[in-house]
Amino acid sequence: MTNSSASTSNSTHSNTSSNASARGLVAVILAAGKGTRMQSDLPKVMHPVMDRPMVNWVVDAARAAGATKIVLVIGHGAELLRAEFAGAKDVEFALQEKQLGTGHAVMMAKPNIESDAAKTDAFVLCGDGPLIRAETLHTLLSLHRRENAAATLATSVIAEPKGYGRIVRDAAGKLARIVEQKDASEAERAICEVNPSYYCFRTDDLLNALARVGNSNASGEYYITDVFGLLREAGRTVAAVDAVPPQDILSINDPAQLAEVDSILRARHASTCCCAGKCETKPTGAHR
Repeated sequence: MTNSSASTSNSTHSNTSSNASARGLVAVILAAGKGTRMQSDLPKVMHPVMDRPMVNWVVDAARAAGATKIVLVIGHGAELLRAEFAGAKDVEFALQEKQLGTGHAVMMAKPNIESDAAKTDAFVLCGDGPLIRAETLHTLLSLHRRENAAATLATSVIAEPKGYGRIVRDAAGKLARIVEQKDASEAERAICEVNPSYYCFRTDDLLNALARVGNSNASGEYYITDVFGLLREAGRTVAAVDAVPPQDILSINDPAQLAEVDSILRARHASTCCCAGKCETKPTGAHR
């Protein structure tokens, strides 16, 4: 784990630490992409990593961090994901028929999470990042609730930030905004603190801000990252914590990355397994 440092913006939010600890926790996992560079008809998140569809590792981490409801936002190959989690009572589905960006994807889950929005927090995670660790999510959630934040993200500092959204901080070191690679200036592209897409929100603040997200950007998409700027402008607390180890941020976009992540996860499992990784592969937390 990296040395965690946090930043926040000023807030007029009145929530207290005591009632924050009593809040529920849900997870929205983005799993609708086709993954055209995977050279396969399978949905990207259904490609196996360590002999399991990669999305399972993200679901495991969210559960281990305390999420009691998992909402999978599905699209391409939706029937395969429904079948994969057919027996999971804590998993629900939201359909994203058109790929209009991460913000749009999360909005598709609104019917699943709005009824308890005032009393829950929500992780928003990507289904193609199986290197995610439950302890990282615990760190993210802990800061989020300790700061009474409306929105919090876990960041990472890496030597080669190309392709990632950059974390822009203000003069006081507080989170100012998140800038996507396509929209970043030359100076912003030089920033090495990046966004690996680990988010936590107060669910009601998330839904309210999503309704105001626009698509005036280089991709013409609705970005979940714009929620942070909207909430900050509204005077709510937004926070960031450097909590993601650089070796954990690799997501999967092509067969080469799939093989690399599989190798990393197998090595991690072998180093923590009581029988040096010689046991049968089991879900996270199942082997002691």
